[in-house]
Amino acid sequence: MKRLFLLAIAVVIILPAIAAAQDLAITNARIIVGSGQVIDSGTIIVKGGKIVSVTAGAAPTQGLRTLDAKGMSAMPGFIDSHKHVSNGENAAGQMRLLLEAGYTTVLAGGGQADTNIALRDRIEKGEFTGPRIIASGQINLRQTPVEARAAVQALAAKGIKHTGEIALTPLPGPTQAEIEVLKAIVDEAKKTGIQVNVHAVSSPAMVAAIDAGVTRLVHIPNKDFTTYDQADRVAQTGSIVAGAIAFGAPYIDRLSPAPAQVQWPQDNTTRFRDGKPWPEAISGANRDEKGRALGTEGGYSLVNARRIWDADASRQLISYSTDQNATDVVVLEHELKSYGVMFSMADIHRIIGPNAARYVGMADQIGTLEPGKLADILLIDGNPTLNVYEMLKTKVVLKEGTVVIDKRSTPSTR
Repeated sequence: MKRLFLLAIAVVIILPAIAAAQDLAITNARIIVGSGQVIDSGTIIVKGGKIVSVTAGAAPTQGLRTLDAKGMSAMPGFIDSHKHVSNGENAAGQMRLLLEAGYTTVLAGGGQADTNIALRDRIEKGEFTGPRIIASGQINLRQTPVEARAAVQALAAKGIKHTGEIALTPLPGPTQAEIEVLKAIVDEAKKTGIQVNVHAVSSPAMVAAIDAGVTRLVHIPNKDFTTYDQADRVAQTGSIVAGAIAFGAPYIDRLSPAPAQVQWPQDNTTRFRDGKPWPEAISGANRDEKGRALGTEGGYSLVNARRIWDADASRQLISYSTDQNATDVVVLEHELKSYGVMFSMADIHRIIGPNAARYVGMADQIGTLEPGKLADILLIDGNPTLNVYEMLKTKVVLKEGTVVIDKRSTPSTR
């Protein structure tokens, strides 16, 4: 009994110390700020869960816990601006895998509002660790404008700030009925402070959504080539598109999406994310006159991503998203490799950092390693300015200044 009593006292003493252990200095790090600036070796000071300073070289660290990066690279936590998450029995495992891949913020792409809220709350209450979940709620276009307005008001009453993806007919384009309901949603959302996210996988659907007042679009168009004028429309309206550009690209000899991570047959066969042969398994793929899938989704997405990107010199038009539930680090690699075809590493850092932060409405809080931002920080055992593969080596993850993942063999935090 005495031993249990002493153990309880120890827990009471230790837990507050852990919870409050957010004042620290990350030293000897290559700092990839996210805005284009790279500091070859510097120090990040974190207090109260926020970044206080980012400096080249050494900085005063008295009274702070010190995390010696030993030359590793510090990057802002990755942001997925459209991913479907689950609050089921595997939720804790999925959330940990997201953290281990480097994600610290995820916008729930769909599902019921109450389910997404429950998942968010389980993480915030400390039931298990996970990235910051931004909850969303579904709104159906198959209802009247009046009913759609009521659905928006219902989300607002729950404190939801995002709709889930609202799908528009891609080809030949959205119907007038869809547009009328969408306009009602957009109008009511402006009154209640909700961001409307629209699933638009063709250029006509993308432009129709923008014309209806939508500024957040899910998926680079993958049904056709986006014209220069259509890309200019994205830029002129300050819209931003959540990429998911690897959706139509095949996997070859990779891990299975299954939780057991069973190895696929090493037969050099192109496969979709479900492990079935590609491209016939791609749902809704463009087909020829004989019904055979053409596999054009991947090609259209790559070209359209660059065309939209080039439409605005500010480089803010594309955000990072995956929309996939395969093993998270595998999905990360698949997306990054696809981006690497059309974008520089500096571009990719912007897309997965400040652009994704802008998409989810948190540009003033996350996305770059700058004073005043939340201390969502990755330590990566490599140099992500070189290639996408270096971004797959996350060793330490801090979420608001607290170490939530540490895969170093000999941690040197003191």
